[in-house]
Amino acid sequence: MLPRETIAIAEIPGGETLTLVSHGRDHIIMLGRNELMGTRMQFSEEQLAELTLAELNRKAPRVLIGGYGMGFTFRKALEKAGEGARVVVAEVVPEILDWAKGPLQHLTGDTLDDPRGDVVLCDVAALIDDANDGTCAKWDAILLDVDNGPDGIVRDGNERLYSRTGLGKARDALNSGGVLAVWSAAPDHKFRTRLKEAGFNVEERTVRARPNNKGPRHTIWFARKP
Repeated sequence: MLPRETIAIAEIPGGETLTLVSHGRDHIIMLGRNELMGTRMQFSEEQLAELTLAELNRKAPRVLIGGYGMGFTFRKALEKAGEGARVVVAEVVPEILDWAKGPLQHLTGDTLDDPRGDVVLCDVAALIDDANDGTCAKWDAILLDVDNGPDGIVRDGNERLYSRTGLGKARDALNSGGVLAVWSAAPDHKFRTRLKEAGFNVEERTVRARPNNKGPRHTIWFARKP
């Protein structure tokens, strides 16, 4: 059996420790002792972007992504968004970008140089607030993959994103017809109810972690602003 080798360690502000490890040709980001994401199970995170943009069906959309991770969602959003799009990622762990430019460069390629994209070191809630107070334009889509889901918080303070108040702020930060998409490692019926109470039209889909209907089942909620 191939051993796991530690490559780098980073601290989540207000959260646990992230560890980047290699396992043969694969790379994994560990949250404490648990696998947070890895190169063998990236499909559902790519689907977060692909399905949202298909649902949105807009030319040159403005897209906000909460969490860079290994860049799966960011790269897929750039691939599907088309010319003139704007894709902004909010990431709170600076070392994540160091990893993207270093040991994970083979995944990153030239996406960080794409003029349509930008990675900002901040809380995604701050960019949602910016859209609401007029500091920046409203978003056509907001994609949240900053936790393991509404019931799997990895950083203190992220609970507000999934509260009725936080969801209301996300709704207000969207253009009419915009979509809030939330990734989760597991279903959460109470969260679906909160999305509806926040004024969204909600669709819930189950997506496998790997292509060809393989791997664990993950949940994505697509909440459209009327």
